[in-house]
Amino acid sequence: MRSIDRDTEFAEFVTAQRPTLLRLARLLTAGDPAYAEDLVQTTLTRLYVHWPRVRRAGNPVGYARTALTHAFVDEQRRAHRRREHLTETPRETTAPATDPDLADVVLGALRGLPPRQRAVVVLRHWLDLDTTETARALGCTTGTVKSQNAKALAHLRATLDLTLEDQR
Repeated sequence: MRSIDRDTEFAEFVTAQRPTLLRLARLLTAGDPAYAEDLVQTTLTRLYVHWPRVRRAGNPVGYARTALTHAFVDEQRRAHRRREHLTETPRETTAPATDPDLADVVLGALRGLPPRQRAVVVLRHWLDLDTTETARALGCTTGTVKSQNAKALAHLRATLDLTLEDQR
């Protein structure tokens, strides 16, 4: 494949899929927009480098989701994260949720989950992947997905129940 064709094909993929990848990254990072952008950029860079392999796999969107999820889990595992921390909150550029308070509560509850549990919840319940697809994306067994999902949902229920009771 010629380089120009490859670049054009990759640019079309990025144009079509970047918003979806960014939404997924925002959920994985529990609403941290800068960190979500970093994850998407890291993922797209890795995809570009391996684009011929991505194309041969036959499912570039699934490959991208898996790469994004792996980038998130890998970053969470690092002992010393080299991330910048904002000193002031940037202005939000996306449309606000229908209930901003509820969105903050849910993102706060997601933030309380360990990285793999958060990834399982996002893949299973936001992207509606089945346990097999989720296990493949995370590189684990379906049993691990089920147990991580059960633990995560129990934690979310408890956290959300307490938070919503406090607001009443």
